[in-house]
Amino acid sequence: MKMVVCGKGGSGKSTVTALLAQEWSSNGRDVVIVDTDESNIGLHRFLGVNPPTDLMDQMGGKQEVMEKMMSAMKNPDGFDDLKLFDKEWNIADIPSACVSENQNVKLVSVGKVHHAGEGCACPMGFIAKQFLKNLKLKANEVVIVDTEAGLEHFGRGVEEGVDAVLMVLDPSYESVLLAKKVSDMIKPLNLPMYYVLNKVTPEISQTMKENLPNQKIIGEIPQDPDLLTAGLSGNHISDSSQGVKQAIRDIVMKTKNS
Repeated sequence: MKMVVCGKGGSGKSTVTALLAQEWSSNGRDVVIVDTDESNIGLHRFLGVNPPTDLMDQMGGKQEVMEKMMSAMKNPDGFDDLKLFDKEWNIADIPSACVSENQNVKLVSVGKVHHAGEGCACPMGFIAKQFLKNLKLKANEVVIVDTEAGLEHFGRGVEEGVDAVLMVLDPSYESVLLAKKVSDMIKPLNLPMYYVLNKVTPEISQTMKENLPNQKIIGEIPQDPDLLTAGLSGNHISDSSQGVKQAIRDIVMKTKNS
């Protein structure tokens, strides 16, 4: 299964991604987290690993990918003719320099913005889209895609290569509004979509549910001071409260057949 984790900035996407990866791993799955957020530079800390080499660097670098994209735009079929991968990849085919691993959880980073004035992030989005569509999984393998905040990854077509969308919502009007927008945007893709309410109390949960379709809410993660502290400190997320653990187990159980 390949699943996109999305949401507004600060909703807890990376934290939920790390927790889900650990739970899948404890169930005997080989997990790959694909970091497609060109701005988030701290996900590796949550996993207790060093940052891997950007996949884009292994494909010639940002400038070379951009030149290929600009050239493809001059052709009648545009990007349809531009193939960055000459064959299907399995997880074992990912260059070792591009993988950081902790037990059964691997981290792959598509690319980051490293310098002022280096240009737009379009090449990262194009690589992410083709990489996910090209990556073939075995029965015991799971890919979790940690996206950038907001909606741009939908416009880039990253979701074309996945099996489900998991949206993380924090207690804010912006999260609820964005959830409704995303629900409309993915209808043409015919993908299962789920909501996870994060950092909630029972009272906050009830208020959020009044504005969301209940059948899409598959997990409610309570406020957890230890998780907040780990996130603030950039520490490996290795433990959480029983309430958080149960919520993550529920999410995995409800999505494993997607």
